[in-house]
Amino acid sequence: MADIDVTASTWRQVEVGRVVFFGAGPFTGRIATIAEIIDHKRVLVEGPSAKPELVVPRHSAPLSSVSLTSIVIDKLPRASGPAALKKKWEEAEVDSKWINGSFAKKLEKSARRKQLSDFERFKVTRLRKQARFEVRKAIAQAKA
Repeated sequence: MADIDVTASTWRQVEVGRVVFFGAGPFTGRIATIAEIIDHKRVLVEGPSAKPELVVPRHSAPLSSVSLTSIVIDKLPRASGPAALKKKWEEAEVDSKWINGSFAKKLEKSARRKQLSDFERFKVTRLRKQARFEVRKAIAQAKA
């Protein structure tokens, strides 16, 4: 018989303590955590951020308007109150994990690119071409 290695899926699951990103709705661009699962389409979320402009009040949110992130607040009790949630949020350092994560960096990069003028986009294209040329030149020298 062949040895088969069975591993669990690495999909992000809807769970209490999972941090979500709002991609649509009145809280677009903010993060919150799942405090309770209401049903298979809605969750109770709250985002007690340190910055007042990023706070998300406790409310029911459809799963279609949020994206699950890789950040999870461990051992968060189901339906925990705002004070307990804020304490766990700060212990887990969610804000700093979010800022240093790849998801937030991609969003920031795309926002910066949307702000570029036509000439700035042209300059970026030229710089990328130059970098590509240098890399190909180095690879060709290494092969020779």
